[in-house]
Amino acid sequence: MSGVPGLQEDCEALLGAFQEADTVRFERFAELWRERRFHTIFHGRMRALERNKITKKTLELAQQYFLPPYAFQIRVGALYLLYGLYNTQLCQPKIQIRIALKDWPEVQSFQQDLIDSQHYDAAYIFRTLRRARAFHFTAMPKLLNYRTKKKIQENECKEEFKDPSNRVSSLITNDVLEELMNIHEHYQKMKCAISADKSQPDKALSLIKDEFVVSLKDIALEHQEWQQKRLKLLLKAKETDEMPNRVEEETSLRSEGSERADALARIKQKSYSAVVEASKSRRHRQVILESSESGSDYGKSPRRSKKSSRRPQPAEKRGSLEIRGQIQAEKETVTCHIGMPVITEEDSSDTEEVPLSKRRRRR
Repeated sequence: MSGVPGLQEDCEALLGAFQEADTVRFERFAELWRERRFHTIFHGRMRALERNKITKKTLELAQQYFLPPYAFQIRVGALYLLYGLYNTQLCQPKIQIRIALKDWPEVQSFQQDLIDSQHYDAAYIFRTLRRARAFHFTAMPKLLNYRTKKKIQENECKEEFKDPSNRVSSLITNDVLEELMNIHEHYQKMKCAISADKSQPDKALSLIKDEFVVSLKDIALEHQEWQQKRLKLLLKAKETDEMPNRVEEETSLRSEGSERADALARIKQKSYSAVVEASKSRRHRQVILESSESGSDYGKSPRRSKKSSRRPQPAEKRGSLEIRGQIQAEKETVTCHIGMPVITEEDSSDTEEVPLSKRRRRR
């Protein structure tokens, strides 16, 4: 209905709270108005064109609750709501409340009902709006434009705010009861005129109870009270049915979230549990810890052995050389632990083998 998001929900919440208060006094409506801070509904920085547009839509939304088929209490609350919105708007000149000519007789009968029921505060509010020229009388409920859809979109009425369709109350009205009372008095006078005793009718002529009209009125009031109680019970039952549905929706959402989390956990577990196996081409390789120094010494050791083998050395020098070699080997083992791991291939070409002929010559 309205282009302002949340506006219809706020208005319905205010009217619903006023309906639950079970009164039509303006004081109670003013308290609910202040509690919900409705006086700040038009506040905020906006341009004049946008302000006028929002004010028109707000008044149009509140005006629909002022007309049938809504209940009497909702219509009174809508009258108070229109009064508050009209006086708190920031537009200059003020936006008027649009009323179609076909709806004006309903408004006038509603005003007469307020006066007859002695709801003078509501009647005073309506008279104040009329004196302030707050109503704009139009030919159609909505503004018609050229080349637009002919079918006017009907507003969706809230069931709780509707006046319950009561055929009994529509048939047995105050006018009908008054007419029945007059007919019954005339009938009693005719019976007295026919009977022998003019002051009292004969018992043979008493075919209808004397308190027929009073009993009919009491039955209609009892039926109306029963229907109101039944409507309240239905609304409570609907609210209780909505609560478990909300709980079921929440539990279903939680179960869906837990299932999704479990599925993600399984996928992660499978991905992390998978072990990477080495390829067959690299299985013969081994990890050997070697330092750069040991690698260089390893490459230079055969040459030194060649040079040292050419010259004859005494036994003492050989012993000292063996001791130095052991110390150097211990140092190399220490540096091997410090160095980074190096993957080397087992190649027979790394170690140079001395042929037998050369060995014999050295001897």
